[in-house]
Amino acid sequence: MALADSVPGVSGGTIAFILGFYDDFINSLNSLMTKNSMKERLVGLKFLGRLGIGWITGMILSVLFLTSFFESSIYSVSSLFTGFVLLSIPLIIIEERENIVGKYKNLIFTLIGIIVVVLLTFFNPSSNGSGVSLAFGDLNLFLIIYVFVAAMIAISAMVLPGISGSSLLLIFGIYTGIISSIRQVLSLNFNYLPILIIFTFGVLAGIATTIKSIRYVLRTHRTQAIYTIIGLMLGSLYAIFEGPTTLEIPHPAMTFETFDFLFFFIGAALIFALDRIKVFFQKK
Repeated sequence: MALADSVPGVSGGTIAFILGFYDDFINSLNSLMTKNSMKERLVGLKFLGRLGIGWITGMILSVLFLTSFFESSIYSVSSLFTGFVLLSIPLIIIEERENIVGKYKNLIFTLIGIIVVVLLTFFNPSSNGSGVSLAFGDLNLFLIIYVFVAAMIAISAMVLPGISGSSLLLIFGIYTGIISSIRQVLSLNFNYLPILIIFTFGVLAGIATTIKSIRYVLRTHRTQAIYTIIGLMLGSLYAIFEGPTTLEIPHPAMTFETFDFLFFFIGAALIFALDRIKVFFQKK
């Protein structure tokens, strides 16, 4: 799950579903947020504890790999993410066809999703082309609040089909900053620890407040939600192309000249393989 959650376009929830413990995962989260018996809460806490140990291990390994790759091959990484997202969109349309086919008046929600992503990408803290530093000495009140809110929204992607928390962090322009901050702390550079503490509090606040709301929307207004998610994913392609500008030492936005078609096809192939594995487990 952590390996999936660490890259935009792939949802850790999808991995949980494929491996057959998605319901246990969501129910365990719910058991901690609702008035259940102490026994039910302990069962949920025990499950999340085991899952958390594996998740943290996977995230550390993933971060160590990704950050070094960002520094040397940011355009290949961005091309890989483009492949992830671009192939995920038709797979979501196929998966949710009963909820969206013939209900095309809801395309307005797709447009809204695209506009929201483009605006967030354009006005995020790194949109001035100077990059964004999350080191302690560079923090200000706006950046602290921004990271906190972004973490709240990103964690809600756990229960969203088709869009990952990393995709949302990329849209907010802090994906590379958070990944790099984790690596810096792992390298015992605690100058980046404060922003990770703020990010963690945002995650906890998101679990406590936004996940239940999103689950409610998906149950009661699923068609509109799916059209919005498709819009968010389409808009995230713009965020990916602008992704290199969000590095602490910014690079120019990706263009078709710097686009890496090999990594794009690798990303698309991985998503296709993941979908085939999902189909295989469903048949089992």
